Amino acid sequence: MKTDLSSQIKLDRIPKRYYNPDTEIELAALRREEKINTHIYETASEGAEYIASEMVRYINRYVARKGKCVLALGAGENTLPVYAELIKLYKEGKVNFKDVVVFNISEFFPLQPEGPSTMTRLNEMFLSQVNILTRNVHTINPEITKETMYDYCQDYERQIAEAGGIDVALCEIGPAGAIAFNEPGSSASSFCRLVLLGNETRHAIAKSYKTEEAPTTAITLGLKNFIDAHRLITMAWGENRANIVCDVVEGPATNAVPASLLQGHPHIKLVTDLGGAEDLTRISKPWKVTSCEWSDKLIRRAIVWLCYQTNKPILKLTDKDYNDFGLGELLALYGSAYNVNIKIFNDLQHTITGWPGGKPDADDTYRPERAKPYPKRVIVFSPHPDDDVISMGGTLKRLVDQHHDVHVAYETSGNIAVGDEDMMRYFLMFDKIAPEFGFGGDAYKKLSDSVREAVAAKKAGDIDTADVREIKTMIRQAEATIACNYIGVAPGHIHFLRLPFYETGTIKKGDLSQNDVDIVKALLQDVKPHEIFVAGDLADPHGTHKVCTDAVLAAIDELLDEPWMEDCRIWMYRGAWAEWEIDHIEMAVPISPEELRFKRNSILKHQSQMENAPFLGDDDRLFWQRAEDRNRATARLYQDLGLASYEAIEAFVEYHPIR
Repeated sequence: MKTDLSSQIKLDRIPKRYYNPDTEIELAALRREEKINTHIYETASEGAEYIASEMVRYINRYVARKGKCVLALGAGENTLPVYAELIKLYKEGKVNFKDVVVFNISEFFPLQPEGPSTMTRLNEMFLSQVNILTRNVHTINPEITKETMYDYCQDYERQIAEAGGIDVALCEIGPAGAIAFNEPGSSASSFCRLVLLGNETRHAIAKSYKTEEAPTTAITLGLKNFIDAHRLITMAWGENRANIVCDVVEGPATNAVPASLLQGHPHIKLVTDLGGAEDLTRISKPWKVTSCEWSDKLIRRAIVWLCYQTNKPILKLTDKDYNDFGLGELLALYGSAYNVNIKIFNDLQHTITGWPGGKPDADDTYRPERAKPYPKRVIVFSPHPDDDVISMGGTLKRLVDQHHDVHVAYETSGNIAVGDEDMMRYFLMFDKIAPEFGFGGDAYKKLSDSVREAVAAKKAGDIDTADVREIKTMIRQAEATIACNYIGVAPGHIHFLRLPFYETGTIKKGDLSQNDVDIVKALLQDVKPHEIFVAGDLADPHGTHKVCTDAVLAAIDELLDEPWMEDCRIWMYRGAWAEWEIDHIEMAVPISPEELRFKRNSILKHQSQMENAPFLGDDDRLFWQRAEDRNRATARLYQDLGLASYEAIEAFVEYHPIR
C-alpha cells in the first residue's frame, strides 16, 4: 500500500537548472532576488540529507578546531527528518557526538506531566539514539516559576556564553515566519525570555504534538541568540510554507516576519523543497532572473502575471509590454505579442465548460472532459460530510442535472465537528415528541439520561462517549443526506464510508491503513466510475483531507490494472481555504447567480457546521461565505484576463496516477 501519494503530486515539472544549476555564475543570477543563501531540493528527504551532511561537517570541524561543538537545536516537525539522517550517519561512523554540547532552543511553559515537551521529543527522536553525554545537554528547567523566570533566562544565557557561544543553530521556520518561538513583533535584539504563543503557532503545535490543548506560553532563545550563532541552518518543507519562505528570503527585513531579520547573517543557510520554494522568483517567475524553458503552463503563468503588471486583458497586451517586463523571449519564440496572446487566450477559453461530465454528441477536441461515454458513472469523494458542496456544489448540481449517474462518498463521519449544543437540540425536541406520540419508552429515557450526564460531566479535552459519537455521526449523515436530496443525488448513491483512521473520538487521528484503502477500493470496484472527484488540498490545514486523499489515491493505485480504469479520469478540487492557481486550472465550471444561491443553500443544510464548527482558524467567514468569495474571485480573474464574465467559477486539476 502506498500511503503518501498526495505528497508526490507534481503540478509542474520544474527544470532542475532553476534550483540546482551547473555553475556558481548561473546560481548567482538565479538568486538575484534572494537575501538569504537558499538551497532548494526536489524533496524534503533530499533536503534533510543535505542538512545532516552539513551538520556533520560543522561538528567535525569545530571539534577538531577547539575540542567541542556547541549546538542549539529545535524540535519542530520539519527538523525530524534531519535527526533521522544524523542518526543514520552516526551509526555509519561518520560523526561522533561525544564532544557535542546541546542547548534546547525552546520549551513550553509551564510543562504539564503528560503535555507536549520539546525536550522530550528531541530526546526521543535524536539525543537518546546517539552518544551525546547527558551532562552536555542543556534545557529549560521545568520547575522554574514566573517569579524566577527572568533570573533563570539570564542564567541560561550565561551557560551558553560559558560554553563559548553557539557554533551551529538548527531550527525550522514556523508559522508567520517564527524562529523558535519568536513570534511576529519580536525584536532583533531579543534574548532568552517567556513569550505568548500566537493562534497559528498553537494550531501547529496541536497538530504536530497531536494534542487538543496546545500550550499558550513558552520560553525561547531570542533572535539575537540566532544572529550571534556562528552558523545557522533553518528549513521549511511543503507548499503550505511557500508564502512565508518567499517573505523571509525575498521580502524586507521586518519583525512582522521574524526569520527575515536573519537576512544579514553571514553564515545562514535556508533549505527547502520545491513545494516550499514555489513562490520564490526563480521558481514562480523565472523569466525575471534567467532564460526560461517555456512550457505551456509557464507561458500561461507569465502572461497572467503580465496582465496584472499592465492592468490589461490578454488580448490587449503589446510587444512593448512584453519587452518592458522582461518577456521578450516569448516574442522571439512566437513572432509577436498577438500570437502569444491568442494562444494563451484560447488555452484558458478551453478550460471553461458548462459540462463537467462532458457534453454528449459534441466535438470534445478542446473540451476538458470527453463526450463519451454518456451518461457517465461519477464518484465524488468528500473527506467530511460537507466538503462536496463547499468545494464543488455547483459542479455536483450540474452533473446531476445533466443526467450522469452520480455517487457521493463521505469518507469520515465528521462527528468531532458537532458541538454538544447542536446535539442536545435534537434531544430537547425528541423529549417532547416521544410522549406526545407514544414512543420512546425506557430505552430512550436511559439513552437520554446517559447523554445528558456525559455532556454535563465533560471537560475540555475529554473524549465523547461511544453513544455521543454515534449520535453526532447520525446528525452529520442526516445533514449530508438532506443536502444530497436537495441537489438530486439518488438516495442509494449516498455512501458513508466511515474510514477507521478517523474514528478515535479526538483531533488526533490514527494512521492510514490497508483497511481504509480496502473500503475505498470496494466502492470503486462496485461503481467502476468513468469520472472521480477527489479533494486536492495539498496544503491541508488540519490533516484529514490529506489522509482521505491518500486513501483514494492508494486505492486507485491498487486498481490501475482494472480494465475500467483505462476509461476513468480523476479530477482534484480544492476546499474552503484556497483555489488552484490559474496556470494549473484544467477545468473551470461556470456557476450562474441562481446556481450559486443553490450552492449556498446546499451548504446551509449542514446546520451543525454553520457557527460552531472547529477548524475555522483565524478566518471569521463561515464556510458558505468562503466558498462564494473563492468562486467569485476565480470568475473575476477570468474576467480580468478578458474572458467571459461569470458570477462564479469552480476549478479543477486533473490527477494522473503515478505508475
